[in-house]
Amino acid sequence: MNKIGTRRRVEVEMTPRSVGSRNRWSVAADVLTVVMSMLWLFPFIMAIAVALRPQREPISTGNIFFGSHLTLANFERAWNTAPWEWHFLTSVIVVVGVLSVQLVTITMAGYAFARLKFPGRTLLLYIILLQLMIPTGILIVQNVQTIRELGVFNTRWALMMPYWGSAFGVLLMRQTFREIPRDLEEAARMDGANVLQVIRHVYVPLSIPTYTAFALVMVSARWNELLWPLIVTRNPEEGRPLTVGLNQLYSATEAGAQWGNLMAGTMLVIFPLVVLFMIFQRRFIESFAASGLR
Repeated sequence: MNKIGTRRRVEVEMTPRSVGSRNRWSVAADVLTVVMSMLWLFPFIMAIAVALRPQREPISTGNIFFGSHLTLANFERAWNTAPWEWHFLTSVIVVVGVLSVQLVTITMAGYAFARLKFPGRTLLLYIILLQLMIPTGILIVQNVQTIRELGVFNTRWALMMPYWGSAFGVLLMRQTFREIPRDLEEAARMDGANVLQVIRHVYVPLSIPTYTAFALVMVSARWNELLWPLIVTRNPEEGRPLTVGLNQLYSATEAGAQWGNLMAGTMLVIFPLVVLFMIFQRRFIESFAASGLR
């Protein structure tokens, strides 16, 4: 009787009026999503349009977006302005070097905060949380002084070392490891596994989505980093990443920045990230959803 009464009550509540109201809200949400997406894509679309537009052709000539015709001359001039081969190589080395070390440090620290009990654990966790609230620009002077004392100023090591530890990654892995059943670790211990073996064979395989989500965030952040490389590097070719190389296009001519060249250079910088996103789009979404990252 209770089930029949509940079903009848649900049928009464699901009137055409409520269904229509819900549909209207769904349509409004879809329209709002489309509008916000177009606003987000507008700068990207305009950058592509300016990059493909003839350099000296005014807006009033031809099509408002691409002018009288499409051209790749801006890309050719932008490529010849800076040593992009060295910049690409430096960016790849920095991203791979930072990610490789970070995966080790956040794994060890995340396991320590999730499973180990030691004096001062709560205090250290609060310090890490506090570090997330401090803008990175405040620490530039101290970091530059440390880099100079270590003797690695104007090297690729200087670009990587400040990012070998990640407070965000530590907290992310701590939360992920805490959700893994402790029974799995105890079973591995009974089989004779030590701490490193437990982390490698139990925690790491079960946290692959979280590692993927963290790697995506880190790669994007380090690839787009500008301020720190601009400060600690002086070699215009071998030691500077793509973002600093893009800065050379601002002073390429006496008349100032050529926006066609600048937008073409911007497309060259973001092209690898766009390709990665298009290839691993589904994996990106699944990783963020599985890791609980917002």
